This record gives sequence, C-alpha cells and structure tokens, in this order.
Amino acid sequence: MKRTLFLALLPLSLAACGQKGIEGVKTFDYAGGDHRSGSLVYAETPPAGGPHNPIWQNCGVYDQPLYNEYAVHSLEHGAVWITYRPGLGAQEVAALRQLVDGRPYTLLSPYEGLPAPIVISAWNAQLPVQSADDARLKAFLDQYEQGATAPERGAACSGGYGSTR
Repeated sequence: MKRTLFLALLPLSLAACGQKGIEGVKTFDYAGGDHRSGSLVYAETPPAGGPHNPIWQNCGVYDQPLYNEYAVHSLEHGAVWITYRPGLGAQEVAALRQLVDGRPYTLLSPYEGLPAPIVISAWNAQLPVQSADDARLKAFLDQYEQGATAPERGAACSGGYGSTR
C-alpha cells in the first residue's frame, strides 16, 4: 500500500516541479481562486498565474491579443496558452495552429512584448521557445493541459469571454 501511494504521488510532484525532461520550463507558485475585476499587473509576460477576472477566456485560436485577466482564469481551469509575437511567419503560426488542433483546453493568440518568439504557459509553468518546431511545445502541452498544477482543472473552457482586445 505504501509503495502504491508513493508511486501515485511521484508524477504529481515531478509535474509540479516542471520536470519530466522539459528543459527550460520556469515554474511559479501562484494560488488559485483570486478573482478580481479590472486591469491587473502581472510579473510574467505573458502571465502564468495569479489574480484574474471572474470570467474565463473561451479556449480556441485567436488572431488578436487576449486580455490577460480572462486568459489567466482559463489557465486556472487547466488550459495551456500559446502566445506568439505578432509578425511571426505564417508557416510558424500554421504549425502552432496544427499543434493545438483538437485540444479542447488550449488558447493560441498573438502577444506583444514576448521575451521569445513563442511562449507557452500553464498555471505555474512557462516555457519560451524560438520556433514552432521545438519538440518541447508538444511535451509541455502533454504535461500541462489539464495537468496537476491547475487549481481548477476540469472546469469549463467555454461559455466564458469569447472576444479579444
């Protein structure tokens, strides 16, 4: 029994630490449930957790920037948000669209001022990459979409805010 319990907890602790072989993942320590109205300031670009609007962003592919406050709430629900610099090549954007195709808990949108051409974020985890063909993007999606770090994983990713800025 103790052995089974240990094995069951091991993947959760590794996921929470951003490990499992995904080099470059930065992790954070935000608690969920901090709902606030208005414009908020975040430490990361884009944010990877923290206070957020009481309404979540509908998951999907967007061709305009999203409000941080809604997207962060989607992260709390277990979504993964892939952001890319405006002006990223059409082939790169098409590859990102293909990567999220069929995944119900993802957001894809352009984002001004990114520290890398592409940044993938989940609640308490983030990875900057240089191109859409970086294999770590899929590994991150596989690990963090509806992953253990999301405080409200399984909550809705539709029926919320569906517009852009």
